[in-house]
Amino acid sequence: MRIASVGHAVFAATFIVLGIQGLLPGHFAQLVGQLPKDTAGRELLVALIYLRPFAYLACGLGLFWQRSSGAAARVLFAYLLLWMLAFKIPFILRSPTVEVYYQSWGETAVLAAGAWVLYAWLAPAWDRQRLGFATGARGVIDARILYALALIAFGLSHFAYLGNTAPLVPAWLPWHVFWAYFTGSTYLLAAAGILIGVCARLAAALSALQMGLFTLLVWTPLMVAGTITAGQRGEFIVSWMLTAAAWVVTDSYRRVPWLAARSHASAGVAAERAL
Repeated sequence: MRIASVGHAVFAATFIVLGIQGLLPGHFAQLVGQLPKDTAGRELLVALIYLRPFAYLACGLGLFWQRSSGAAARVLFAYLLLWMLAFKIPFILRSPTVEVYYQSWGETAVLAAGAWVLYAWLAPAWDRQRLGFATGARGVIDARILYALALIAFGLSHFAYLGNTAPLVPAWLPWHVFWAYFTGSTYLLAAAGILIGVCARLAAALSALQMGLFTLLVWTPLMVAGTITAGQRGEFIVSWMLTAAAWVVTDSYRRVPWLAARSHASAGVAAERAL
């Protein structure tokens, strides 16, 4: 087995579970049914939907084994990028002022960033020789930038959809509007820290912790109580996936001091040497 970090193991296991879940009866019909029949390139989109659980399961398993980990990371990263281009970018291009489309893009971008970090770490020699722009220290740096851009989308969504965010704050916490503003602001601050390289490790870790707390405090109680709706169950799954991917991105800083103000290049080299 080849496990680069604890986050790597959690990320891989998450995709195995998602792949198995996607093979359950009714899953394909539900997703395909959401596509209008007049959607451009519908055949390609349907193919991506049917391929998703198999890709997730195969890549999740492959990430655990040394001989297949690099190829699995490459395939998963490529698939997530293709999903982003096919299902997320078109909505932004059609309605560039609608923030929710950026938030939706950000969810896939965080997953892609996690897969990209693993690919940059685990890429086989052939990839490193021919795809150096996406592997090694350069790949890690670019994955972090993609992650930071997704955090900006998350932060702005908290402000744009305050009426939807504040009610999600657990009832036992006071000042729901304050917490909605606070968590949106912390996403933006974390993005800034990662982009400029100031306290970047701390910024990544705190953003991952925040996603984990959303999973634990907002969605898990509904799961335990058995009152969760199908839509909320989907939010729980997405929140868990984002936490796992954010954990991988945070792991890429493990040789960087918590409060360091360093260049992206030196931080990327430190991440590569951590293997």
